[in-house]
Amino acid sequence: MNSKHQQEITRKFKVLNHAQKIKNIAKTYRYFGICRETFYKWKRVYDRYGEQGLINSKPCPENHKL
Repeated sequence: MNSKHQQEITRKFKVLNHAQKIKNIAKTYRYFGICRETFYKWKRVYDRYGEQGLINSKPCPENHKL
């Protein structure tokens, strides 16, 4: 695992742990500046796949014009 992947995991894990610690998801995603859907996506993949699920496996294309 390269350092970029480790940084992704660390950041997302920090967000998930913060939510668990303060028991308030809305405050957590606002504090970290992420949207609600992003938080729940991270939580789902972490619950299912563990830390490996927190690695961005594919980039999201912005707007590809052919």
